[in-house]
Amino acid sequence: MLVKVIDQITDDMHETAWDLYEGAFKEVRALAVQRHLMYRAEFDQVMFDPRVDKYLCLDDGGKLCGLSTYTNDLYAMPLIAPEYFERRWPDLYAQNKIWYCGFVAVAEDARSTRAFAELVEAMYRTATDRNGIIALDFCRYNDDSRNMSKVIRLMLRRLSGGTLQASCMDQQSFWIYEFPTAS
Repeated sequence: MLVKVIDQITDDMHETAWDLYEGAFKEVRALAVQRHLMYRAEFDQVMFDPRVDKYLCLDDGGKLCGLSTYTNDLYAMPLIAPEYFERRWPDLYAQNKIWYCGFVAVAEDARSTRAFAELVEAMYRTATDRNGIIALDFCRYNDDSRNMSKVIRLMLRRLSGGTLQASCMDQQSFWIYEFPTAS
């Protein structure tokens, strides 16, 4: 496997990237209240935005089997508030040392490979080589059913030689108030 970092997805790979992204996350569309997946137009914008690095995981035959987005230009990422990071980590923010991972997608037929681990490690190396920190988010479904925060924490702890400190930055609750006559 090879991880390649590019700043823009080329036209010939664009449909393959969308299909991988859509296939990896389509079930989450109906499982999380707040939208965690980009619509096609947003995906296209991110894929062509040179401020967002695209990490491509290619299998031994050169086929795209994993894709992630990563940037230290927080204004390039839809749905996050750069001002939050600026307030919480002003020095790191001013130095562009806060890296945000928009997503890590692995093709269904590559989930038993090291594609996910390779992408996580490549992004970890980018941030740590620049003395930065990494931020990302999970919907509750992915964290409860797939233990994503724990999996990532264990992976990064191993990569960092045990020096990792992890904490939850924020959480949001969605409530509904139902009335018997509405049922």
